[in-house]
Amino acid sequence: MDLLEYQAKALFREKNIPVLPSQRIDRAQDLKGLRIPYPVVLKSQVRSGGRGKAGGIRFVENTIDAVAAAQSIFNLSIRDEYPKVLLAEAKYNADRELYLAVTLDPISRRPVLLGSSQGGVAVEEGMSQVQKVVVDREFSSFYARRLSVQMGLNQELILVVSGIIEKMYRLFVERDLDLVEINPLGISPTGEVMALDGKVIVNDHALGRHADLAALIQNDQNPAKNTIPDVHSFPLPCQLDRLLFPQLKIVQLEGNIGILSNGADMTLATVDLIVQSKGKPANFVDLEAEDYTELTDAWPERLYEGLELVSQSKQVKVVLVNLLSHFVASGKTISEIASYLQRKAAIGYLPQFVIRLAVNPPREILDQLTQLPVQVAENLDDAVKLAVSLAK
Repeated sequence: MDLLEYQAKALFREKNIPVLPSQRIDRAQDLKGLRIPYPVVLKSQVRSGGRGKAGGIRFVENTIDAVAAAQSIFNLSIRDEYPKVLLAEAKYNADRELYLAVTLDPISRRPVLLGSSQGGVAVEEGMSQVQKVVVDREFSSFYARRLSVQMGLNQELILVVSGIIEKMYRLFVERDLDLVEINPLGISPTGEVMALDGKVIVNDHALGRHADLAALIQNDQNPAKNTIPDVHSFPLPCQLDRLLFPQLKIVQLEGNIGILSNGADMTLATVDLIVQSKGKPANFVDLEAEDYTELTDAWPERLYEGLELVSQSKQVKVVLVNLLSHFVASGKTISEIASYLQRKAAIGYLPQFVIRLAVNPPREILDQLTQLPVQVAENLDDAVKLAVSLAK
């Protein structure tokens, strides 16, 4: 389960990870008592991604503009989620932006450090350049420095950034987390570093050991997504996923290409490209999980359900799987798809599958698809062309 940004940054402060002066805003009128000097940035506190593009992040120069902007953000739905809280934060001029994360490697089942010299929105375009260091023995500062070197940082930044990575790792382990991510880590012209945004995913199984984290999730759960039960009767991960997302729905059409994607925009864009290429969609399913179920235990179940829905009709000749995911989640996704296809191939008919991931995993992971009716495309245009060709 995701924490909101202001909650993640509270954990960062506990570990002395540098964050900007900020203030929680529960009502637009609270900005009249703002303790942070202008200019400031107002951020919608929702668990969905894409806040900036949706208008959920606004820079303001004075109180009048701040109150007006806050009222607008409070009434802005981002993927059907309205913010209950905003974060007002000091403005920061970054000369460079880095990407850092600590998570679990699904292949080695060990903690893994991730880093890129291209952070912020640029990280989505350069995910193939993300560096990876698996913590395969007792953790030491060596692992953090090794990642910093692989990121191509100079000597001064290696010391500073590796210190941040160490603190992230300690937070990850001590709090039993699934993910600690800083994107971006801003670097000022003077070499100062600052966690400008933070993402923390809590391990559902560990909530019994961390009552304060369970309380954060319970108290800030958006009513529109249903209310989380009492901390002492927390649902299993798959049940928690069902509370956050409605049951998957399939839209039936009359063609022969099934489409599985995540996110409404991505799904509809894939359908449009199929039609433009003279293909005929048979159906489509939106997994609605591009942001915060990728690394939870419920993701395999949701992915399996989606694969089953789009491929069960005999009129489907080809299934196009087009998913947006980060480096670690892409490997996990391929493993789950391979497992699904192996099980289904043993019991009956399977259509051809075409898979396109925004970030392709290493070759040893893709090798799991050998001998299965599936092809992997490097980009969406190639995936669409291949799916349409196979469906003829």
